Amino acid sequence: MVKLSDVNSKLLKAHYAVRGKIVIRAQELEEQGKKIIYCNIGNPQALKQKPLTFVRQVLSLLEYPALMDDAGALKAYPADAVRRARLILEKNPTGTGAYTQSAGIPFIRKAVAEFIQKRDGIPADPNRILLTDGASKGVQAVFTLLTNKPNDGYMIPIPQYPLYSATIELYGARQVDYFLDERNRWELNEAELERSLEEGKKKGINTVALAVINPGNPTGAVLTKKNIGMIIRFAKKHGLAILADEVYQENVYGAGLEFHSFAKVMHELGEKEVTLFSFHSVSKGFLGECGHRGGYLEVRNMPDDVYAEMIKLQSIGLCSNTDGQIVTYLMVDPPRPGDESCALYEAEKAAILGDLKEKAGILGKGLNEIEGMKTNIPEGAMYAFVKFELPHPKGTDPAAMSSEERHKYEAARDSKYCLRLLEGTGICVVPGSGFGQEPGTLHFRTTFLPPKEDILTLVDKMKKFHTAYVEKLREN
Repeated sequence: MVKLSDVNSKLLKAHYAVRGKIVIRAQELEEQGKKIIYCNIGNPQALKQKPLTFVRQVLSLLEYPALMDDAGALKAYPADAVRRARLILEKNPTGTGAYTQSAGIPFIRKAVAEFIQKRDGIPADPNRILLTDGASKGVQAVFTLLTNKPNDGYMIPIPQYPLYSATIELYGARQVDYFLDERNRWELNEAELERSLEEGKKKGINTVALAVINPGNPTGAVLTKKNIGMIIRFAKKHGLAILADEVYQENVYGAGLEFHSFAKVMHELGEKEVTLFSFHSVSKGFLGECGHRGGYLEVRNMPDDVYAEMIKLQSIGLCSNTDGQIVTYLMVDPPRPGDESCALYEAEKAAILGDLKEKAGILGKGLNEIEGMKTNIPEGAMYAFVKFELPHPKGTDPAAMSSEERHKYEAARDSKYCLRLLEGTGICVVPGSGFGQEPGTLHFRTTFLPPKEDILTLVDKMKKFHTAYVEKLREN
């Protein structure tokens, strides 16, 4: 029998907070009949967001092509959805149950390139695009490609999405933290990047790449074009590749803000030496098709012989799932003006994004009214990273602790807070320590994906809970 001591030590050290112990406890409580407001993960359709009609219509026809030979059945489908399904079947005649090319179905990779060209006004090469099982698999592929020695490291933002820290641990690489500037809309600071890189060097780490999440997870921040340019110049100065996680590019709510891709800014700077990996996904934005596991990875500034190794890596896993590739295609090439489905598609899209924007405001403003709690009102993505204050137990002096002791102390405090919040109110959020946070601070990450009435309930319950929790700590 395999024992825990037999398990890969790298796996034992890896942690993925958004599906950790608190979520397991939430599921136990739900089984006992308690209503849970799940705010732990960006899983829109699990939180009552409806799938886009056009996407599901095309998929249903492709999964059962016999429908397209049934005139009666076709009456339920818009003509353009039927045309699109026939086109996909013509381009991919082996259907959804067969393997595809390792890099992905060629016409879909071409459609992705055209999407990038239209979005950014710059050239894009379909032969530098890989279709992946969500953005996560693309990120993992890059880590596999670039991790060559045990001391190779990756600069990742703090707070970060745990995919990065967990994958670094699994692959035996080294993590190099750089702190986002919470006081300045969570932007990246060049001096902090320099400090982080130098700190890594002192530890013997050979930093090979810099990861950036824009719009931010868990921060909900949207980077400016100027900030992105600074990051690209920093990467060039130090010979680093860039991993640009851009899965929330459709989720921008802040007034006067817009999404700028790293590819576009790099093109405008004329930069041809920095290797760029850009990721997108069907799981976020307004599609919320998490379960279909679709996405793409675009590569820029990479020699042919190196890119061939990426293709080889994809071939080891055969290919990404066919349905996910098709949903990616429908994301980058939606119904067009004049198509029967266009009006409904645009209405559904606007409703989803408008609802998210409204809920971001409700959540941000409501939590900021709670004494001892503060958050930047989310400008994008699907999350808020909320800072909260707690009194220290009598006789406890964090300043006298070592950095390791203080980290454990703070992690225990925010984890206990989130667990008590769950048990007392049914609100499931993730402790800030699961994402990383500046020493001396406490946070939790929450989504604003649940229905509006649940967000209103969350704000009300959070205020009552936090007030009572702080008073109890002061009494002790």
